[in-house]
Amino acid sequence: MNFSNSIITRGLSISLLAFSVSACSLGSKMGSLLNGDKDQSEIGAAAALNPASATPDDAAVGQIYNDGLSSMKAGNYKTATKKFADVERRYPYSKWATQSLLMQAYSNYQGNSYDDSINAARRFIELHPGHKDTPYAYYLISLSEYEQIRDVRRDQAQTTKALEALEEVQQRFPDSRYALDAKKKSLVAKDRLAAKEMEVGRYYMKRSAYLAGINRFKKVVTEYQTTSYTPEALYRLTEAYVALGVMSEARTAAAVLGHNYPNSSWYKDAYALVASDGRAPVASDTSWITKAFKSITG
Repeated sequence: MNFSNSIITRGLSISLLAFSVSACSLGSKMGSLLNGDKDQSEIGAAAALNPASATPDDAAVGQIYNDGLSSMKAGNYKTATKKFADVERRYPYSKWATQSLLMQAYSNYQGNSYDDSINAARRFIELHPGHKDTPYAYYLISLSEYEQIRDVRRDQAQTTKALEALEEVQQRFPDSRYALDAKKKSLVAKDRLAAKEMEVGRYYMKRSAYLAGINRFKKVVTEYQTTSYTPEALYRLTEAYVALGVMSEARTAAAVLGHNYPNSSWYKDAYALVASDGRAPVASDTSWITKAFKSITG
């Protein structure tokens, strides 16, 4: 696949209620690099050196660097990382030391050594903040965080870290080829966080802890409004407010649900809870629910 036309990731496949993201092998991204096609790569200097035509010192660094590339192509990522680290150690002031540091981050990522990849990428950023490949280093960090996202039934602290890293790529490099992919992955991460809030909220509802449930559904509506869980969150808010006898907020939640998701089955259920005399529910302008939607869509 042409790297200039597509950002390819590997490893993590997340399936959600209305989201399914499948990642391909990032190894194919290296094809143009290993073939010496610098023009198609964000890491232009990753193409193989030619030791035979270099000076004695360049021949030495070239051999080590090329060995690293060969190891990576063969899937021996630990060996590749060691080779790139050796280049950096033995030739610290060469341009290949700079490139080898970034390649350490990449080969660690390929070998699922995510923490090592993050550390190498961060070191690259600290040492070379203005380098042309710095955006790629930030992107590698975000991928390494993203691929460590855990099952929704477990703590989602890692998902939050991944979302922060992905949003940093978008904020720092909005015009880069990485920003669009980071945005897509951010939506998946937000959906995962919303799923967790919904899971906990439902738990509280089953135990009649309505206020605790409302707090969880409120977070989905205010912080993760673009996710697939918003219609259900609005229905659950309707349900919880009806249980508490706060009909103004219940009708508002149902009305906002009907306005934004008129064909949702959740709206039909919410309508049945609050409609009176066959009249559709009306939203209160002073409700936090109405304001939450206006602040984002209005």
